[in-house]
Amino acid sequence: MLVAACAFGPAAEGAAQNGSPRGIPSEEEAPVALLLDITSGQVLFARNADRRFVPASITKTMTAFTAFERIAEGSLSTSQLLTASKEVSEEWFGKGSSMLLPPEAQVPVSELIAGIATVSANDGSIVLAEGIAGSVPLWLDEMNATARSIGMSNSHFGTPNGWPDEGQTFTTANDLVVLAQTMIERHPRLYAEFIGRRNFSYNGLTQVNRDPLLGRIEGADGIKTGFTSEAGFGFLGSAERDGQRLVLILAGVNRNALRARLSRQFMRWGFEGFERKQLLSEGASVGSARVQGGDASIIELSTDRAVFINLPTDQIDAVRYKIVYDGPIRAPIAKGEAIARLEVSVPDMEPAIVPLLANNDIKSAGFFRRIYNGFAGWI
Repeated sequence: MLVAACAFGPAAEGAAQNGSPRGIPSEEEAPVALLLDITSGQVLFARNADRRFVPASITKTMTAFTAFERIAEGSLSTSQLLTASKEVSEEWFGKGSSMLLPPEAQVPVSELIAGIATVSANDGSIVLAEGIAGSVPLWLDEMNATARSIGMSNSHFGTPNGWPDEGQTFTTANDLVVLAQTMIERHPRLYAEFIGRRNFSYNGLTQVNRDPLLGRIEGADGIKTGFTSEAGFGFLGSAERDGQRLVLILAGVNRNALRARLSRQFMRWGFEGFERKQLLSEGASVGSARVQGGDASIIELSTDRAVFINLPTDQIDAVRYKIVYDGPIRAPIAKGEAIARLEVSVPDMEPAIVPLLANNDIKSAGFFRRIYNGFAGWI
């Protein structure tokens, strides 16, 4: 692995906060907590981000995302009608959070997804699973395959609704960030349509969304709460302001009121406790990387996005960055190919990771170029 390092100018004056909000509770009160700026890739706070936990109804985010994938590929329509079988209705009618689906009700996919995302409908999750895949086990196979395909390497789903299943369902905060970011970036229209509704009405009954941020934090738009006596109170939340999006995960919180307070505290601190600076514009040239076996020995690297960093308002140390890649990089290389990464660091905080792209094509070296390269390497 090769690394090149440089420093940007000094940040704002003051004493370091060590990357944590004031008055943060003990690990006993919030065993798992992760706050990430997904627009910059910067972790603002992390506690036990790779510890496995039971997600409870946060599981339904994976069910919704798997349905979004189907809709995007054209194998599922939001207007398609699915039937609540008598067996499902009898088992799940009013069991925990519910749409109260009567037997043989025919419900559009759009209503089921809205019920799942807004009021955590256990019955809607089962009807969606059976109606799309033919059975809950087949749907779970699809959910788990989808999770693996997007990089959720430390998660498994044994139920589509998060109902207690003796530990078969588990995830981590880092995996939930992957899920949230992929859902938001891959399916922005569906995310905006179904996630973050304040309430949901079905069959004459209106229920409210229990999201602790909606209507209380500017820019909040979801995503999902969860609770069982086994899991405690959890939350996967997101908010966007002025092009900056934060994602928050809390798990294992011992009281509903504490979850609500912590969620708002973290989000306010994430937006207000930092000064957000743009370091590089989209497409900016950052540096270069060594190339092996190509018609050139060096390739220039650039960003695929504007690069921002969140600086604690009382941080005085310089921001630093380094270019990291497994190298030298072997030709051929296509222009726009992601071949390295930029790691932007602030002291006492985890680095932000930004992909770096090749500025141009590099072809494999011809016979004489290989001779020249060998001679140059020997010199």
